[in-house]
Amino acid sequence: MKIKGGKVSFRPMTIDDLDAVMEIECQSFPTPWSRSSFVLELTESSLSHYWVCLFYPESSSESDQGRVIGYAGTWAILDEVHITTIAIHRDWRGKGLGEALLNFIFLESILKGGERITLEVRPSNESAIALYRKIGFQDVGRRRGYYTDTGEDAIIMWRDLRKAEEEQQGKAGF
Repeated sequence: MKIKGGKVSFRPMTIDDLDAVMEIECQSFPTPWSRSSFVLELTESSLSHYWVCLFYPESSSESDQGRVIGYAGTWAILDEVHITTIAIHRDWRGKGLGEALLNFIFLESILKGGERITLEVRPSNESAIALYRKIGFQDVGRRRGYYTDTGEDAIIMWRDLRKAEEEQQGKAGF
């Protein structure tokens, strides 16, 4: 994906990405996950799938590994996919990267047999809620007191991945 000043791509997260991931995690969430939680997800869970969003400046060489500017993780359980975490570095927000990362997750989830996708979001995270609604998530309920750090509820949102697949095929001209 081309953006101003370079391009962005996605690939599976590795342990080597965790320094950059933890920087983004700590700036994005009031109660960040621990490094060991990410390690566990990457090495011990057969249900989890994690990706990073990489930026490559226009002037980069082919050997450039790219800079981690975002990440996301999911759990795939039968035909349902749960987004466990997603964040974009604060310097890169508002450029469409969150939406691009979510669309990438939709396609990866469909390839793994996912039919529906869900997430929880704080009601105070208005920009995330607006993005999720924009790309087809619908509010279906609340988990009262879900966020133990503040006691804030979580809005439960779902999206049908079959509709996402149809939309992507329409954009590709199929």
